[in-house]
Amino acid sequence: MKAARAAWRRLEPVHGMIYFVPEAAERYAALGLKDRAGYFASRAAALGRASADLVIATFYNFNPTLVRRAIPAAWDVTTPGQLLAARVEAAGAALRRAGIHELPGLEETLALATRAAEAACEHPQGRPLFAAHATLDWPDEPILRLWHAQTLLREFRGDGHVAILLSEGIGPLEALVLHACSGTVPPVFLKVSRNWPEAEWAETEERLRERGLLDGDELSTAGKALRQHVEDRTDALALPAYAALGEDGCERLAELARPFGRAVVDRGLLNLG
Repeated sequence: MKAARAAWRRLEPVHGMIYFVPEAAERYAALGLKDRAGYFASRAAALGRASADLVIATFYNFNPTLVRRAIPAAWDVTTPGQLLAARVEAAGAALRRAGIHELPGLEETLALATRAAEAACEHPQGRPLFAAHATLDWPDEPILRLWHAQTLLREFRGDGHVAILLSEGIGPLEALVLHACSGTVPPVFLKVSRNWPEAEWAETEERLRERGLLDGDELSTAGKALRQHVEDRTDALALPAYAALGEDGCERLAELARPFGRAVVDRGLLNLG
């Protein structure tokens, strides 16, 4: 399981950059979508003309008010098909800018990631956002195929993560506060990007302190244990994809993925502003 997690984390920037690069924002704006509308509509486009309620449910931790500003109004100015095409174009342009296509080991990395993604496609039950993306056509260009494979692996894992949060009684804002208090992501980024009112954030912090999960502004011992439990269970639910590679294959993918993820980071594709 440790090797599978490493393989996912090291290759994740190849997918995750699509939420930050200017290539994406420019293409969404050309279709008439500005600000956060491009994010919500482009990621939800695999679901078709998704309602705001469906996006709120599957994306899980965004303030519903923020989602309703973008959806369903986005479908009045563009179509899911146009957005999906724009997203792929943006991914290709950004990854080429990072030089991903010139890195050694692309063929083997793609083969391993594809095998894992295809294995994930055998287990769509209970994973709606993943299942929607799994119906999309695979691109032809190798770096886009790698991006698509990691997109599938990310959404496969993400749907499992939501299931664990629900099973542990951790609501959307509670999940964000626990994440922020872990110290792994700046709280200001989560507050701004998910758009929850400061008062609700503070109320949630107090509620988590009463549950013994926070000690001041940090996770308590119980909070750390709960968060680790959630991560461990999420890793376990992601294993049907990576089991197809075996331990050796996961270790090899983790090894190969490092320079691909590093290239994305070094070229600033994950910069927040």
